[in-house]
Amino acid sequence: MSKPVSLKIDGRDVKVLEGTNLIDAAESSGIHIPNLCYLKGVRGIGACRLCLVEIEGMKAPVIACTTKVKEGMNVTTDTEKIREMRKFVIDLILSMHPLDCMTCTKAGVCNLQQYAYDFELKESTFTRKKFGFSIDEANPFIKREPDYCILCGRCVRVCKEQGTNVLDFMGRGVGARVITAMDKPLQESECTFCGSCVDACPVNALLEADRWRKGREWEYTKINSVCLSCGNGCDITVSTKDGSIVKINVGTEDSSVERYICAIGRFGFDSITADSRITAPLKRIGNELKETTWDDALKIAAEKLKEAGKGAGIVSTGNILNQDAFVLGKLASQAVKTKNVDTTVSLYADEDSMKYSDSVDIDSADLIVAVGINPSQWERVLPALDAGIRKRVARGAKLIVINNPSESPYTPLWKRGAEGDFKGGEGGFASIANINIRGDEASALAQVAKALKELAVSGQQSGSQEIKTSETSPIEQVVALFVKAQNPVIFTAPSLFNASVNIKLVTRHLSLVTPKVVAVPLEANARGVVSMGLIAEGKSYKDMVSGGAKVLYVIGEIPVNQRPKGVDFLIVQGSHMTEIAKQADIVLPASALLESEGTIINYLGRVKDIIKAIEPAGSAKQHKDIFIALSKAMGNPIRESKIKTVLEVKAKAKFSPFEKREGLDINPNEFIESINKHVINHSRLLWLKETEKVAV
Repeated sequence: MSKPVSLKIDGRDVKVLEGTNLIDAAESSGIHIPNLCYLKGVRGIGACRLCLVEIEGMKAPVIACTTKVKEGMNVTTDTEKIREMRKFVIDLILSMHPLDCMTCTKAGVCNLQQYAYDFELKESTFTRKKFGFSIDEANPFIKREPDYCILCGRCVRVCKEQGTNVLDFMGRGVGARVITAMDKPLQESECTFCGSCVDACPVNALLEADRWRKGREWEYTKINSVCLSCGNGCDITVSTKDGSIVKINVGTEDSSVERYICAIGRFGFDSITADSRITAPLKRIGNELKETTWDDALKIAAEKLKEAGKGAGIVSTGNILNQDAFVLGKLASQAVKTKNVDTTVSLYADEDSMKYSDSVDIDSADLIVAVGINPSQWERVLPALDAGIRKRVARGAKLIVINNPSESPYTPLWKRGAEGDFKGGEGGFASIANINIRGDEASALAQVAKALKELAVSGQQSGSQEIKTSETSPIEQVVALFVKAQNPVIFTAPSLFNASVNIKLVTRHLSLVTPKVVAVPLEANARGVVSMGLIAEGKSYKDMVSGGAKVLYVIGEIPVNQRPKGVDFLIVQGSHMTEIAKQADIVLPASALLESEGTIINYLGRVKDIIKAIEPAGSAKQHKDIFIALSKAMGNPIRESKIKTVLEVKAKAKFSPFEKREGLDINPNEFIESINKHVINHSRLLWLKETEKVAV
């Protein structure tokens, strides 16, 4: 554990943890040290030399981004000498940088512009240099203009740390630049178009491709919300102007390994204004769906549901918000009076794995165990978890991967080579793991538990004896890492949750540091909808979409394309005209994600706020409002009341058999692509999908 260190910065008493660099130490006390290349949380490289400071007792200034605090250190961040040095650096950079600030899209948020203003530099005193590098703008996502690049290396480092390794430096000195492998356009490289480089770039060298003349930064209204495209539930910042979304950026704090969003979360907002949007209620007249009024659509739906009563079936996506799920549960029980209500969560997770998963801070994890999962940025299967784990490993955490590639549904099925490898390395992040155990996951966990017990008998769990990992089996190496860990976390497939919890119970019994165990779902609010009580008590989701209900009410974009056989009346409530919506008898227009507000519980157990960024299209309404209106039409009005969100339900600890739960092995790639089909096929992401197919 790091110990606190006391020092003085510009005369202020500062206390921070040992190992903190001077930039972060100063920031904690409200003192800003100018910098262009430093990324909070990422190791400093001293590329820009702008963060020079003076330390008492040292002959020359030092760079703050790579200098660690020491007890009793006395630091001065602002003297005449330092100001002249910093001014010289900015002056030199300006001599190689276009000075078109009046029309530059980054004006107002450009770090270089701000420092030039601070040092009163209108023009460089050095001879101007113009390189005329070619612009990479052949893709609809990211525009690269190397002439603006200041060689800070932030894009290179963030790309390397998350494991994508697309960007790197070429050349030395003044003529150096950042390129892809073989200097190819982004779409011909291994780029996933996550846009992490765009968020990292302090100038106009990397930018969203469609930003030109779409407003200046100070004209935007910025809303913090959450992406719901997969089970990670990433924080996003939505910029709007005149009631429309202009761009989406990552919303997580700078230092966190969770600072990541994928291409779907960043660029999928195009689908909100797509022609496929349902903006008014529809009812089937003959073979056609025709617009009708809300009163008419609700009246027809209410009559059919009331007639069906206990025989009615309600299926929903696991991505509706907590408030929507809570009201839906009341609609089913109080108005429709049916127990046949279930969600897509039941396809990949059971109730226990969602209810009893721990709450975790991945930034503090020093040992990560991945059991039966294989997130991938390249496949866009839980990409933020993949990036986050890679970042934690880059920052010193240990990684253990326990996976059965031949059976695991989390093993990607495409983009493979002749040897079964795929982008990101064999088994995804298994390529960067300290220990890989390939084979039956439940059996491997049982062996780990047995080895832990044997270690306890030998007395080594106290840490008094060093385990020589080079001379031991992989299982014994796993145990050695558990003994040393201070904040271990197990990320597991829901089907292996109970088996993984056994490890937690064994370590607790042996007085070792107990790992947190998290079952990783495929939808952002899976833990939330289960917490709200949307659990099958009657017919299951699979039963109902297989024709187990005469009247079926579908909420959200579920992975079903064909109207189930045996369904006499189909009600579909969603934001886009999906294949199943085209076959419905009544279609109710629901607001899209960024048109709704409420909360979710993400896979790490945190309650996150979904904030409305724009108004719903046409006469679309949020799910909960439709449920309330429908209950009134049924003559059993329900009221939205405050809900109590249960994050963790403490169950009585008990051992379970070391086995994999059957019936939860769906293909994550196909499932996530299916629930995002309306976003992918009706936005610029379709270009990316087609490009990747051609590449394969």
